[in-house]
Amino acid sequence: MTPVELSRTVLRAVRRAVDAGELSVAVPSRAMVAPPGPGGCGDYATNVALQLARPAGRPSLQVAEILRTHITDAEGVSGVEITGAGFLNITLDGGAEALVRDILRRGVRYGYVDEPTGRIQRLHHPCEVRAAVTGQVLARILRTQGILVRTSCERELDPAWAGPLGVTVEAHGRPGTPAALEDLDVNLRPVPAPEDPTPLGRDAGRWALLHPAPHDRPRITADHLVQRETNPLFRVRYAHARARALSRNAADLGFDSAPGDVRPKESQKESLKESQNETNNLPPSLLTALAGYPPALTTAANQHAPDRLARHLVVVADAFLRYQEATRVLPLGDEKPSAAHRARLALAEAAGTVLAGGLSLLGIDAPEHL
Repeated sequence: MTPVELSRTVLRAVRRAVDAGELSVAVPSRAMVAPPGPGGCGDYATNVALQLARPAGRPSLQVAEILRTHITDAEGVSGVEITGAGFLNITLDGGAEALVRDILRRGVRYGYVDEPTGRIQRLHHPCEVRAAVTGQVLARILRTQGILVRTSCERELDPAWAGPLGVTVEAHGRPGTPAALEDLDVNLRPVPAPEDPTPLGRDAGRWALLHPAPHDRPRITADHLVQRETNPLFRVRYAHARARALSRNAADLGFDSAPGDVRPKESQKESLKESQNETNNLPPSLLTALAGYPPALTTAANQHAPDRLARHLVVVADAFLRYQEATRVLPLGDEKPSAAHRARLALAEAAGTVLAGGLSLLGIDAPEHL
């Protein structure tokens, strides 16, 4: 679908909303569509909801919600997300299958650049537990972007926390002359940990240090160990375990995944709409989160902020958990596995792959069972 055709699709959606009495506005003569801006997603975005909000006498987000249903139902549209004050972000057909294939083909290296960039960065940090963990993880993230990295610490790591947390560094001491120290690309000094994180164990301890932004004070509390949905680390690891469980269950039923169309068929849409919030839980939200993983890696590398990766893993996990709750991935009873089941399973496996890759970069285990 070209931008001109998509613009006409958007205008038809407005006209349908007007004809249904959902909006009381004059249908505009044109609807601008363009690649999404910062904070956007999908293939194209339009501000038509903001344009119509005042004439309709409604908040722009409410107008966007009305239009989203009509645009989502249009042929050639895979999904629609609302961002900001009411921008409609549209994903077109064809992209979903290609995205899932790419993730499954590349595995945990999805999001990595293909060739070295020739850039070199040296990371130097004090002998402090959060700085050391941050330096190790940031080096891994920078390498995904084709950057050659060398790490150093002011002095030898303290084995009391380096061993339990799995922290390593390539060199100790001040790297060369004072002038050379001033030339370092990055001198890592995140806000120090207020107390020893090792009692939390390797996974929770690293998450407690990496999930907050470097300028925020980390919380070293037992909250990181609780196995309930209020704990972001639990949600991320649980989502990975659920994805792996779906693959095992499918194998027991005698079928495997095959990327394809994960959108519900017309016969399924009516039953899905029985839930008021169902449209928020359909694949486009998960597809958007998966497509946003490579940009999240790039941002984490450019801003020297591993928390950007950790936070995006939470986004992926939450989108996947909503998806698998709202979508019947596996056949029930005597039902035979269909192409739709295989496509949904492939999408679930893609989510698990992204979660596994991201957790690996953070140095955190991705469990098969939880």
